[in-house]
Amino acid sequence: MQMPQAGANAPVLQIEGLEHGWSPAQPALLRLAALTLDVGESLFIHGPSGCGKSTLLSLLCGITPARSGQVRVQGTDWRSLSGHHKDAWRADHIGYIFQQFNLLPYLSPLDNVLLPGRFSARRRHGSEAQGGPQAEACGLLARMQLPQATWQAPSAQLSVGQQQRVAAARALIGRPALVVADEPTSALDEATRDAFMDTFLQACQDARAAVVFVSHDQRLARHFQRSLAWQDLVEAHA
Repeated sequence: MQMPQAGANAPVLQIEGLEHGWSPAQPALLRLAALTLDVGESLFIHGPSGCGKSTLLSLLCGITPARSGQVRVQGTDWRSLSGHHKDAWRADHIGYIFQQFNLLPYLSPLDNVLLPGRFSARRRHGSEAQGGPQAEACGLLARMQLPQATWQAPSAQLSVGQQQRVAAARALIGRPALVVADEPTSALDEATRDAFMDTFLQACQDARAAVVFVSHDQRLARHFQRSLAWQDLVEAHA
């Protein structure tokens, strides 16, 4: 099976009839009739802790298979891909900021940011316009205002706020089509949070990346072009 080609005119993210629950006997965790996200668009989804926001991101990224419905990224339905092709498509097209950041603690911030290029030739190629992976990684770390003195230290030595900025730089390197973020600001104070949001979303705009960002903090909605409440994704009788 050959890898599909990204659809040149396809939406970055397209959802149709998505329904998911942990077993057929249980009510659906979420139902989403239709959603489209185009190049450079940003979407904020807010809901209480534990409602299923992380599960939704796993569905969008092809990590968790949906009970029914279609999720397409760059025109390709996750259901059409085998396991290792899913991994490759995800590495090529999606930058993921995890809630706990998931940095490799023994690697430096610079090496953590360079990791996506080790798994994706497409992401390496995407760095060429920025002078190559090393130059782009340095540029992203500088843009995220991580002190240069920390770039070569083990990432385990970084503060939570510093780890967050490294995770954002890692998600953006190589100009992926879609960036998803799972409550990455939950441990930050208000001033630090707002400064990060402005820097992060501007970087996404410059990379022409679509963004799906989930959080329990509804105050973040003002930073985004579009916003959805979790209750909009779950039918009243579910």
